[in-house]
Amino acid sequence: MIGVVLAAGEGTRMRPLTRTRPKVLLPVADRRLIDFSIEALVGVGVERLVVVTEYRAEEVERYVEDRWGGEVELSFVRQGEPLGTAHAVYVAWREVDPDEPVLVTNGDLVFDPALVERTVEEHEGIASMALVEVDDPSEFGVVRLEDGYVRELVEKPDPGEAPSNLANAGVYVLEPEFGRYLEEVRLSPRGEFELTDALLAAAREEGVKGVPQDVYWLDVGRPWDLLDANEWALRNVMGRPEVEGVVEEGVELRGPVWVAEGAVLRPGTVVEGPAYIGPGCELGPNCYVRPATTLVGNVRVGQAVEIKNSIVMEGTNVSHLSYVGDSVIGAECNLGAGTVIANLRHDERNVRVVVKGELEDTGRRKFGAVLGDGVKTGINTSILPGRKLGPYAATAPGAVVRKNVPEGKMLVDDVLVDWDGRG
Repeated sequence: MIGVVLAAGEGTRMRPLTRTRPKVLLPVADRRLIDFSIEALVGVGVERLVVVTEYRAEEVERYVEDRWGGEVELSFVRQGEPLGTAHAVYVAWREVDPDEPVLVTNGDLVFDPALVERTVEEHEGIASMALVEVDDPSEFGVVRLEDGYVRELVEKPDPGEAPSNLANAGVYVLEPEFGRYLEEVRLSPRGEFELTDALLAAAREEGVKGVPQDVYWLDVGRPWDLLDANEWALRNVMGRPEVEGVVEEGVELRGPVWVAEGAVLRPGTVVEGPAYIGPGCELGPNCYVRPATTLVGNVRVGQAVEIKNSIVMEGTNVSHLSYVGDSVIGAECNLGAGTVIANLRHDERNVRVVVKGELEDTGRRKFGAVLGDGVKTGINTSILPGRKLGPYAATAPGAVVRKNVPEGKMLVDDVLVDWDGRG
């Protein structure tokens, strides 16, 4: 069986995180998003894997080669102009010219690998697709089944008009003959060549098997989804907790905590699991890391810092007397002493965040901030819930961040000024 992972997209809803990294390389626990798909494909016997890349392609290719090159035969193909999912699969199809089934997954999903296993086991006919039940079908492609076969497939139906609550899970088994549907698909109203259009054409002419499943699955589309994915991964896919770094006397580890090689935990540090402390991290003395936190690597957490339910990426420094709650912090940031990232509104309503110019409800009563790479906060900065700071943005000492701070700007007395944050 041949595997195809779609990893070309930019992930604009994930900004500012994806301004400086590919979406599929965003961290979740001790891995990256793309690892969930590749691991599942390898687990069902895929021996040849094609990864479709484009946005920051070299970074994706380098990571996948380093991580998976010894376990599966790899090849990469660039999508070029982003013309849609059918186009992405088509460029991979031309690469492999398949004479055996092709297992396709999106590269930005977090899911139980049983999703792939069952889809492969129940595959029949020219194509099969994994389906999952969702609470809000308007966010997804939605399928109506009859006798186990796809009869209707609607992309992001209006609220109340969905034909079911079965969402397309982004996992497909396609026979070689499916290639003609990829060749015949036409531009959709969104101006893209949609894989779902090819599947619907195949469903009408030959039949496409739908495989509904009741397993964990998350389409990681927005920054707060990373926190959900991170907590699930820490609780379900990490294996037995291991302590490979240095844990000095006076450190307390509660519950499942993974401490990677090269990490150092100093006296008075308390870590409540599930939590992952990556290689080269330095914690303490006297800091507190609460459950569902991932410190990716080379993160410095100072005296009297508290971090809760957050992802902090490589090389970031969280200085003493700071608090980070329910947040996603990019790489190489420096949070000045006394920085507080608030995660709860006074009225206790759900936190809302601007995504692609629209204010969206996170569905979370508690959510902090999203910081791009290289952000610097002055001492005693306070950041209100749901705010974003773009890459290399900054705040002056004592700033209160009531609005988003764009890339390369500094907030001074509630005014945005130009800031050469790259130094």
